[in-house]
Amino acid sequence: MKKFRWTTLSSRLLGGATLLAASCLLATNAGAQALPSSGAQPAVAASGPIDAVDQIVAIVNADVVTKRELDQRVGLVLNRLQQERAPIPDATQLQSQVLDQMILERIQLQRAKDDDLSVDDASVQRTLERLAATNNMSLPIYQSRIEAQGVPWSLFTADARNELLLDKVRQKEVDGKITVSDAEVANYLATHGGPGINSSNDVHIQHLLISVPDNATPADLVAAQDKAQKIIKEANDGRDFGKLVKEYSQDADAAKGGDLGFKSPDSLPEGYASLVSKMRPDEVASTPVRTAHGLQIIKLIERRPSTGPSGNAMKIVQTHVEHILLRVGDGAPEGQVLQKIQDIKRQIDQGGDFSSFAKSYSQDGSASQGGDLGWISPGETVPEFERAMNQLKPGQVSDPVRTEFGYHLILVVERRTVEGSTSQQQDNARQVIGSRKAAQAYSDWLRELRDNSYIQYKPGYGPA
Repeated sequence: MKKFRWTTLSSRLLGGATLLAASCLLATNAGAQALPSSGAQPAVAASGPIDAVDQIVAIVNADVVTKRELDQRVGLVLNRLQQERAPIPDATQLQSQVLDQMILERIQLQRAKDDDLSVDDASVQRTLERLAATNNMSLPIYQSRIEAQGVPWSLFTADARNELLLDKVRQKEVDGKITVSDAEVANYLATHGGPGINSSNDVHIQHLLISVPDNATPADLVAAQDKAQKIIKEANDGRDFGKLVKEYSQDADAAKGGDLGFKSPDSLPEGYASLVSKMRPDEVASTPVRTAHGLQIIKLIERRPSTGPSGNAMKIVQTHVEHILLRVGDGAPEGQVLQKIQDIKRQIDQGGDFSSFAKSYSQDGSASQGGDLGWISPGETVPEFERAMNQLKPGQVSDPVRTEFGYHLILVVERRTVEGSTSQQQDNARQVIGSRKAAQAYSDWLRELRDNSYIQYKPGYGPA
């Protein structure tokens, strides 16, 4: 039976060969606001020994964030931005964003502890092995590369464990509670089902958040609107929008210029799609969008034809795929399997016939057909396989891809766009609706979690 996944840890963990915390630190859209200290101060217990010369920069319930921890995380983020040759934000702003994200992480990890959730060593080890495999390295070589970037392996491992734990608590507290009714699916299909109702173009956008508190007064709203219009005027007068984001945005992705990348219309937050559909490339919207977090100023960078199912649920993109699978386990060491499949890939790159290698080596039921899996529709394979498959052009063979089944080599034969069956349309609609609801529910849960937490910033470290 098909299992819908509103969010997957693999999309975060397998995104690159960098420190987990540093690579995803500024990507959250939680939009939580810094809160003034309130309530009786709880007893404080640090998560680890505090050096006598270290100092506390924030208290988070019964835990603390120290200056040493903050400086280390800021250094890792700076290292990541420098490697990507991304603009370096203002030091004070970056420190504030990093600290805010660390506080959100601490609160979630505290909830995981309250829920008696844990991650075993074997799960962490498998995650590290998958990261290494994704980068076509053995685990020892991958470790040496990470350490060469100035990241202690013990810290990298601890971050991997925390990411797995955060994924568990989100699944328990948020994603596992998301339901999509048949009525919601029917309404979605009635709205999006007809050909040409929605654009089949993905859109590349940037955004800038002006926070508005939940209990905002009319004067607060007027002040936020005035500020938004001032920023929009600066953008229209020629100021670089990315610099405006770094200067004014109160979202955690400000250091990255508020870049959301390419999105299909259906994946955009409520209120974005209708506005963006009327905009020209390189245009900044003349009015901000009101969301749960405040006012969002949007800039459309460009459009491109959708590379997958678009808002038009009547059409789906299918991929004709062949693969070679080498399984891990049952006496087959991970490193040995990886080395073997890398050797097969080298021979194929040198002119070897993919189907012949599949018949000789693949440990999947498709081996006798030369690894041919036929036409694959979205959602019919595990996320790691589908993500790698979608990045390939027809005729291209992937590097080794690690999934729960083992290591794959994937060959995309061709693609086609077809009208989906009724069940496929319903599945696609259910996935889109579920993803939207999960994203909003997670944002709301984080805000509620923070509202109910004791947070005290030490002088010089709180929000401006």
